[in-house]
Amino acid sequence: MAAAGRLCALLCLALVAGAAALGKRSPVKVLSDGMWRELLQGEWMVEFYAPWCPACQNLQPEWEKFAEWGEDLEVNIAKVDVTEQPGLSGRFIITALPTIYHCKDGEFRRYQGARTKTDFINFISDQEWKSIEPVSSWFGPSSFLMSSMSALFQLSMWIRHCHGYLTENVGIPAWGSYAVFALATLFSGLILGLIMVFLADCICPSKRHRPPQYPHSRKLAPESAQLLKKLDEEQEADEEDISDDETEGKEVSNRNSSPNTVRQRPVNPAATMDKS
Repeated sequence: MAAAGRLCALLCLALVAGAAALGKRSPVKVLSDGMWRELLQGEWMVEFYAPWCPACQNLQPEWEKFAEWGEDLEVNIAKVDVTEQPGLSGRFIITALPTIYHCKDGEFRRYQGARTKTDFINFISDQEWKSIEPVSSWFGPSSFLMSSMSALFQLSMWIRHCHGYLTENVGIPAWGSYAVFALATLFSGLILGLIMVFLADCICPSKRHRPPQYPHSRKLAPESAQLLKKLDEEQEADEEDISDDETEGKEVSNRNSSPNTVRQRPVNPAATMDKS
């Protein structure tokens, strides 16, 4: 009877401990695509993992223990499931799992040391992250290039979900789903091409539709206007001098030609007959 009472007490304690363990909130924060801007402020250690990855599963106990020291070290400990958050995976270009990043006031460094609780604590407390070159601003998560990669990863995940919905819920065969995506790609490419042609024609119209350009229609600077006016006056003066010279030349030629005209002598008909 006493043994049965002890067994019941042990079972109760085990249930209480299990409930407390389940009710205890993990100190590791879970980040999503819409929360990545929080990494730009303060100090963070972020783990990128996948549930099916064995190395990630082995790291989880050490990461949880390290997270318990986060408040003392004044560092935020977080994790990202790349299978659920493709946008963050594309923004950081995750090519291996698990991948750990250190974030400090908008600067991002990739952690490549040992993966134990002690090494993580020393990395933060001794500021070992200062010896690591930060990621270039061109490839930083907040850059335009990485934002485009994030959108591309999100689009690929959306296409994957659509393919699963069409094949599993709607009942369309796989080749039918691929045909739907192929037609959608062709149609979207056609629309995009028409938009680009329209914009190009608006920005750089063809010669047939290009309005005539008048060189004197633009407003000139005061100095340029005075210079052009002076050049026009000099040109008009030169033309007047040339016209005066031509007029004088014509008058001189007329005078010279008048006394040199050949006068014909009248022929006497009587003298002509005498000679004959």
